[in-house]
Amino acid sequence: MNSQPTTKWQAATNHNFIGRRDFLHVGGLTALGLGLGSHIDRVNAASPAARAKSCILIWLDGGPSHLETLDPKPDATKEVRGPFKAISTSVPGIQISELMPRTAAAMQHTAIIRSMTSPLGEHNFGTHYLLTGYKPTPALNYPAIGSVVSHLNRRHGEIPSHVAIPDLRVGGGKFAAAGYLPPRVAPFEVGGDPASPNFQVRDLDPFPGIVDERLERRRSYLQTLNRVQEAAQNNPPNDAAFEQAYRLMTSPSAKRAFDLSAESDDVRRRYGGKSIGQCCLLARRLVEAGVPFVTVNNRGWDTHNDLVTRLRDGYTGAKMPVGLVPSLDMAYAALITDLHDRGLLEDTLVVVMGEFGRTPKLNTQAGRDHWPRVFSVMMAGGGITGGKVIGSSDDMGESPDSRPVTPSDLAVTIYRLLGINPATTLYTRDGRPVQVTADGIALNELVG
Repeated sequence: MNSQPTTKWQAATNHNFIGRRDFLHVGGLTALGLGLGSHIDRVNAASPAARAKSCILIWLDGGPSHLETLDPKPDATKEVRGPFKAISTSVPGIQISELMPRTAAAMQHTAIIRSMTSPLGEHNFGTHYLLTGYKPTPALNYPAIGSVVSHLNRRHGEIPSHVAIPDLRVGGGKFAAAGYLPPRVAPFEVGGDPASPNFQVRDLDPFPGIVDERLERRRSYLQTLNRVQEAAQNNPPNDAAFEQAYRLMTSPSAKRAFDLSAESDDVRRRYGGKSIGQCCLLARRLVEAGVPFVTVNNRGWDTHNDLVTRLRDGYTGAKMPVGLVPSLDMAYAALITDLHDRGLLEDTLVVVMGEFGRTPKLNTQAGRDHWPRVFSVMMAGGGITGGKVIGSSDDMGESPDSRPVTPSDLAVTIYRLLGINPATTLYTRDGRPVQVTADGIALNELVG
């Protein structure tokens, strides 16, 4: 389950994100977009009616334990059920971990898939499969769902259409979100922790010494060269990273969307003081401002040891539990409630998942190891019906017992809810046609 990727696969997936500030600071204008051309024409088949205008993906990097969160086994032996109890939710017959009382109280808005299954128990491979809907292959690096949404999005606003908070360094840092699509659809990485007192968003403020006049002069220079190139070969270059940074720096609406200080202290407390809470609050502000896809990246879920401390207590010595699961519980429940109260939940799909689950039995280090054979995903909003469980695992949480769901199935379902036809044809940079998804089947229990 923990086999290392081959050298060929590492080479195929190794990708260095190009910082937006780096484009401005160290010669981003020297390339001027030359060499970044790609075949980005696409053929859009008739799309299903969208139920969601936007999606917030809460990514639990490292692989969350389904047995300690969404699929407890209270009747199993101690080595299987683990140290925590199951509690009832607002929906009769559905139980989840005692570490998630706020989520339990909002279960009427939530659907749980308890029969997710994958053959890939290594972080990089599992991450690629869950975030793209395609099994990884050295032949082609597939784009993340958020990058596909950004690529097909016809809205060209001042805020990027694909945002990652604080970043999208996942699966060991080797996942390239844009895949074969143009680099411009890689997520805009906020670059800081919204829970930090000195939190700043990358590119919202110019570098020291770069005043508006210099910034405008650089942009004019780029546009002039674009016109020269267009006249020469009718194929103008562009510097998408520079244009994005320019829009952010000069946009009052972008600054407002990223400004967490506009939220009351009461609202910020409801989301929790940990990183995931403030990241989810920022995500809500971004979808409210019209951003179609936001990824909240929450690290630390690779709990091979010391499970009680890491999942429940945290290491801060706080009086209240501040471990991974209570922090997720507070953030998720606040987000769902906030979206509902603001009339945004029907238009906003919320997905909570990681790359796999954890072993059915505790190991000798009081933790659980990688287990992709069965795990859970939580979804809400976007027009889906809450208060339901799709599929089940067996008595030990070891294998799917009914309705197995693959990452490809999940990807198709997400695309359908967002109004994207999975049969849509995209093109690689060398002109190769590739479907958005190839072999998944939508969960009709969710999309109708």
